Amino acid sequence: QVQLVESGGGLVQPGGSTRLSCTASGIITGTEDMGWYRQPPGRQRQRELVARITWRGYTTYTDSVKGRFTISRDNAKNTVDLQMNSLKPEDTATYTCYLYDYEQNYWGQGTQVTVSS
Repeated sequence: QVQLVESGGGLVQPGGSTRLSCTASGIITGTEDMGWYRQPPGRQRQRELVARITWRGYTTYTDSVKGRFTISRDNAKNTVDLQMNSLKPEDTATYTCYLYDYEQNYWGQGTQVTVSS
């Protein structure tokens, strides 16, 4: 089994930055895909893949965050981080870390990011 624990987030002003971190524990080989989804408040069916990183470091981003967010991972520590810059109110959402081991997805508990003045 795999457990994911997130940290970071909170209230951020528009244009500001924050960093999310996720630590995986359990049966980890270091070859899993990891990344972040987000779900805006009140939109249960609009979960969006924000960023993804393979174990080799190949990254993909949803168009709305390109140039503003950066995903990174440390395979030795089993962590994946999401650096979020130039935040906008529309980035407000619950951000959830995931790990995909090519058999199933594992999910963190989610962390709230609110972008507001």
